[in-house]
Amino acid sequence: MGDLVEWLDEYGGSGFVWYVKRLSGNDTLANGSNQAGPYIPREVAFGFFPMLNQPAVKNPDVWLDLYVDSHPDHQQVRAVWYNNKLHGNPKNGRNETRLTNFGGQASALLDPESTGALTVFAFRKTDPAEVADCHVWVCRHETEEDLVEDRVGPVEPGKWLLWPPAQGGLLGLLQAPPVRASCWLADDEIPAAWRIKFPSGADIIRKAVELRADASLDPDKRLMRRRECEFEIFRSVEQAIELPHIMAGFTNIDSFIARAQTILQRRKARSGHSLELHAREIFLEERLVEGTHFAHQPVSEDGKTPDFLFPSVASYRDPSFPADRLRMLAVKTTCRDRWRQILNEADRIPAKHLLTLQEGVSETQFREMTNAGVQLVVPAGLTETFPKDVRPHLQTLESFIGDVRLLPIGA
Repeated sequence: MGDLVEWLDEYGGSGFVWYVKRLSGNDTLANGSNQAGPYIPREVAFGFFPMLNQPAVKNPDVWLDLYVDSHPDHQQVRAVWYNNKLHGNPKNGRNETRLTNFGGQASALLDPESTGALTVFAFRKTDPAEVADCHVWVCRHETEEDLVEDRVGPVEPGKWLLWPPAQGGLLGLLQAPPVRASCWLADDEIPAAWRIKFPSGADIIRKAVELRADASLDPDKRLMRRRECEFEIFRSVEQAIELPHIMAGFTNIDSFIARAQTILQRRKARSGHSLELHAREIFLEERLVEGTHFAHQPVSEDGKTPDFLFPSVASYRDPSFPADRLRMLAVKTTCRDRWRQILNEADRIPAKHLLTLQEGVSETQFREMTNAGVQLVVPAGLTETFPKDVRPHLQTLESFIGDVRLLPIGA
């Protein structure tokens, strides 16, 4: 890990700004998209390359030196604002910024096997008239991802962050929107008890369910809407509690570091358990009875605790209950490396179901999972980020719930 630690130190100084994200199937060549190349939000790209912000010009672009230091590679690449929507194609035109011209999947940034990889783009700070160069690290395995997230906090699929945070303040604490947006809680809406002790993940999810009941939506849409809502609740409470401490300042470095670590660890804990708690809530809403139709965090064997067993622990431990009527569901926000962790859970169940929010996998990764007996469960709204040949083999959350509802609850 020495190379990455040195890289983080070298390119994490005041002369650089990081753009951090997980590569999706639309970024790499995993799903065969003709728009391959890392996506960067327009407001971020315009900050790095002000010369792109020319709406009167069709598809303005600049060329820059980009170094993929994790996989020694140097390319002249193109930063482009595809703005066809502003130039004669308002319905179907694109309006997005990307980095392109990497020369195919020989680049780690387009390699389908990089889909889901946590990636750091370190842009050098330059004069606005100059073009910034960029150094990139594509994390090669889970240990490298952990090292990066130890510095910047958790980065979930479909999300991105800037480091140091463009918003100012410690760890990117967001300022409340001037007009309330969706689930962001105003100061007077935060329960007094939450200010004394930071709410648990279950507390925040209950609030998200209250604000986004969404009873008319299918489980897939409900899950994705609530995840967005829960994240806003978490950040609004985080700001209300932590910002006064930050604004008051620190008397020494140790107290600053201690506060920062508390915030980072809380974010990582939230990211690690959020999806699992949302899934449990939706199972209950779909009239699956805990203890009868499913078990949450049961012990299947000594030292083995799958996220969910169906229909029950009693059925699992009954040797006369047919194994083909048992199901196991693991829950992992990202699965690029972590899917192998579930293979030794629930010995009686050879086929492992895995709920994930990762935006695509390569066909090679998918074959490895399938050969190992892993069935991916992916919310319907994310299936388009997977290769076309993979999509028919994905299961939606709604479909999975329909299957387990048919399981007998006794031998």
